[in-house]
Amino acid sequence: MAGGGFATASNGVEFEAKITPIVIISCIMAATGGLMFGYDVGVSGGVTAMPDFLKKFFPVVHRKVEAGADRDSNYCKYDNQGLQLFTSSLYLAGLTATFFASYTTRTLGRRPTMLIAGVFFIIGVILNAAAHNLAMLIAGRILLGCGVGFANQAVPLFLSEIAPTKIRGGLNILFQLNVTIGILFANLVNYGTAKIKGGWGWRLSLGLAGVPALLLTVGALLVTETPNSLVERGRLDEGKAVLRKIRGTDNVEPEFADLLEASRLAKEVKHPFRNLLQRRNRPQLVIAVALQIFQQCTGINAIMFYAPVLFSTLGFGSDASLYSAVVTGAVNVLSTLVSIYSVDKVGRRVLLLEAGVQMFFSQVVIAVILGIKVTDHSQNLSKGFAILVVVMICTYVAAFAWSWGPLGWLIPSETFPLETRSAGQSVTVCVNLLFTFIIAQAFLSMLCHFKFGIFLFFSSWVLVMSFFVMFLLPETKNIPIEEMTERVWKKHWFWARFMDDHHDDQVFSGVNGKKSNGKSNGFDPSTRL
Repeated sequence: MAGGGFATASNGVEFEAKITPIVIISCIMAATGGLMFGYDVGVSGGVTAMPDFLKKFFPVVHRKVEAGADRDSNYCKYDNQGLQLFTSSLYLAGLTATFFASYTTRTLGRRPTMLIAGVFFIIGVILNAAAHNLAMLIAGRILLGCGVGFANQAVPLFLSEIAPTKIRGGLNILFQLNVTIGILFANLVNYGTAKIKGGWGWRLSLGLAGVPALLLTVGALLVTETPNSLVERGRLDEGKAVLRKIRGTDNVEPEFADLLEASRLAKEVKHPFRNLLQRRNRPQLVIAVALQIFQQCTGINAIMFYAPVLFSTLGFGSDASLYSAVVTGAVNVLSTLVSIYSVDKVGRRVLLLEAGVQMFFSQVVIAVILGIKVTDHSQNLSKGFAILVVVMICTYVAAFAWSWGPLGWLIPSETFPLETRSAGQSVTVCVNLLFTFIIAQAFLSMLCHFKFGIFLFFSSWVLVMSFFVMFLLPETKNIPIEEMTERVWKKHWFWARFMDDHHDDQVFSGVNGKKSNGKSNGFDPSTRL
């Protein structure tokens, strides 16, 4: 398990780091937070396609679906704000919880934050599985949302901080891998529970979310706190001991000195959120926000949430539609494995650009087929075309799963300097959930109004984001987190101009990373690029 390795720092010092079993185990435990998130995303689409569930909570939709295409357009039968609220209340709650989570990650540490998430998840699951009315159902979803807010804040940070630099990308993607496994698991569960006679299948689907919830809670009790977090809270000896343990070597002085320096700078910052808005933090902020918006505008969640609904709209029977959703779920998991393997080898940019081409192409093809074949009231999608649609959706999902999916979380968590890292991660999660909410809330209505054009809408976004990556996203593979400012931002053709300290509204002494060339505070203009 353990393999030696060095992470190079900008001043030529190498951090010694073995890949220790404790790191691997901690990361696997922590990443179960992703399993929970994925299960919640996957389960809601399948449950909302179950007649018993619709009959109990959404009789209006149930009547529409039963009445079939003669009364309502194919594209519109699921268009109902209440039904969309069931899915999206989770994201609104997560959005609000993120701000509290930012505070707990900073003051209590990454590990207690994961524990809080686990507790929220467990209570939410119980409420959902036992729901007797819509209020109970939505309350459960809201608690699950709070869990998502706390988990998505703590887990990516935990993973980035505990992983040695050279496999940081791969370990961080464990979070996203677990999201995809969660979605697949949810699809398989729905496939099984949809067959249960007696109308309680949906309770089982919602209740099985308890499995990942327990895994996360137990995991949070077992893992160690990250050295960065211990140092940040002034527990230096403990921090050093943990660093020795996770790096598998006694020679941790250089890395520990780096942590101390980063932490000292972070302490000088009294208002992390206000600090985020400063000029020199703008590149990281812009990129983190843009990546989250773009990740949602690929249209992936729309397809993942509503895969069963989408396929049954396209005229697959309800069994076939769950089956197709399982296929896309499996593709999702396998492609995320591709990215774990390649992200620290070929780099972040290559993956994003290649996937842009693949996603654009497959969405245009889907739109053309649907435009010709699926009209409002007829579904003459022959076997061949139906298979082609599934293949294209798989091509699209595969591209997303090795690019925007994992990297949308990885890149922000590794680019923020320590002083704004919790705040930055909060903004990242918050923007992500806000846009997930908007798209979850709007998707079924958009499907109703845009018809097949919805795929063209998303594909035009894919074009925009590929240009953004090409010109504005720097490569961050194999660069230690605390060295980003010096080695990435100051050398970028566009972002370098934001790194001049004397432009800053208020200059903290030495806050901006390393002292350059040993000059007093590194503010001598001659030392700047």
